[in-house]
Amino acid sequence: MKDQVRKDPMPQSRRGLARRLTVQALYSWLFNETPPERLLKQFREDPGLGRADAEYFQALLDGTVREAPQLLTHFTPHLDRPVHELDPMERAILMVGTYELVFCPDVPWRVVVNESVNLAKMFGGVDESFKFVNGVLDKVARSTRSVEVSAGL
Repeated sequence: MKDQVRKDPMPQSRRGLARRLTVQALYSWLFNETPPERLLKQFREDPGLGRADAEYFQALLDGTVREAPQLLTHFTPHLDRPVHELDPMERAILMVGTYELVFCPDVPWRVVVNESVNLAKMFGGVDESFKFVNGVLDKVARSTRSVEVSAGL
């Protein structure tokens, strides 16, 4: 009988790896209140940074932390529960995805949502968290990138 262990989707692109590391760093920031500067230093010294786009990792982490209050205003209206009840990993994924939707117009909205769903499959604490992340970020995309979304791009 074949092994029935679920294989986690691994990001293959350099940016995908940077997103994964950013979500992990944000989890530490949310959970332990680790300062972003310390997180950057930790992750830069970690061989796990490997093939990841280090500049994109730093830009995502710095930007997400800096814009955290604004990001909450974008995704909180689409939640089915108060933000403080979110799993910290789901919150980190939503923050990174929302940051990219709002501040990275060069990244297509479908890529942002798809990468975030994959991260939720990898790290989500609840079996259905990827569906939740998909639904919330889809609504954020419709409000922040309405032209792109309605054009079907």
